[in-house]
Amino acid sequence: MKREKWQILLAVSLVALSAAFYFLHYAFFRDAHHIFIYLVGDIAFVPIEVLLVTVIIHRVLSIREKRAMLNKLNMVIGAFFSEVGTPLLKSFVRFDVEPDRLCESFARVKDWSDAEFASRTGRAVLQDLTVEATKGDLPGLQELLVSRRSFLLRLLENPNLLEHERFTNLLWAVFHLSEELEKRGDFKTLPDTDLKHLAGDIKRAYSRLLVEWLSYMRHLKRDYPYLFSLAVRTNPLDETASPVVG
Repeated sequence: MKREKWQILLAVSLVALSAAFYFLHYAFFRDAHHIFIYLVGDIAFVPIEVLLVTVIIHRVLSIREKRAMLNKLNMVIGAFFSEVGTPLLKSFVRFDVEPDRLCESFARVKDWSDAEFASRTGRAVLQDLTVEATKGDLPGLQELLVSRRSFLLRLLENPNLLEHERFTNLLWAVFHLSEELEKRGDFKTLPDTDLKHLAGDIKRAYSRLLVEWLSYMRHLKRDYPYLFSLAVRTNPLDETASPVVG
């Protein structure tokens, strides 16, 4: 309420100040014709000024602000892959019924062009992944996610991530899988129905993580080649990958 009163008072003051200057101009020069010529001309320019300020300039500033925010988000995403994403993707591959098909497709990521990244990221969204909970290491996956719980919670508290819906959905999928696994005791005694349920949770997080990994690798190759070099040498989808430069 106080803010609205302040705005109204400012508007009235500015209009009054403008009227005072017009009156002063008339008092000195007695030329109402000249005043109205410039008054109508100024009013005629107002729509163009609104177009320039609110549409064009505001849009340019919004694009720059969005780029700056995405750059900050990519730093957060980089921290996620360093702490959780890369080992998690490597763990998920062990649950894949056909890991060779996926690894052959994404192992040579260092040779892809920007267009190939865009194309393959789109295909990864529709990737028909088949996951079996008994094929991988459920206790190991549980230990990995539970040990990273505090880190995942800190990421979810980051307000900037609300601007990145796809990555937020990935975090929720990973966090949900972490909770599901934490509630289980002996994985050897789980019934088939529960194992199928866990397989569905793994597949959800797996597919979303794969898409985000490809998107992150594309960003590194385009903007940070030295970071991309290390990411390629630790590629979780390449069994021959080694951090040692050969």
